[in-house]
Amino acid sequence: MMTLEEAQKEVDCWIKQYGVRYFSELTNMAVLTEEVGELARVMARKYGDQSFKEGEKDNIDEELTDILWVLLCIANQTGVNLTEAFARNLEKKTKRDSNRHINNPKLQDYGKK
Repeated sequence: MMTLEEAQKEVDCWIKQYGVRYFSELTNMAVLTEEVGELARVMARKYGDQSFKEGEKDNIDEELTDILWVLLCIANQTGVNLTEAFARNLEKKTKRDSNRHINNPKLQDYGKK
């Protein structure tokens, strides 16, 4: 298994060896948006009301890892340690939402209709 920190380092090594350089931060933001759109297309076909077109694949795993790749690039470019940031975010959510979802009747009744 690879940690977020290790993944960030792997991406940085790959970029330096094969990628020439990082795309600009703004370009990577546009690429991230594109990748999220590709995931949305697959999700709409698999879980929504649309069907797959001829030649389209159910490749949620690929689309998710494409998104992760670009997120790791952006984190590297902006100096964000995702391991530390994720730990802080988890702590924030736990403090803020420790009872919110447990007490949400909408979540308790999900799937019972």
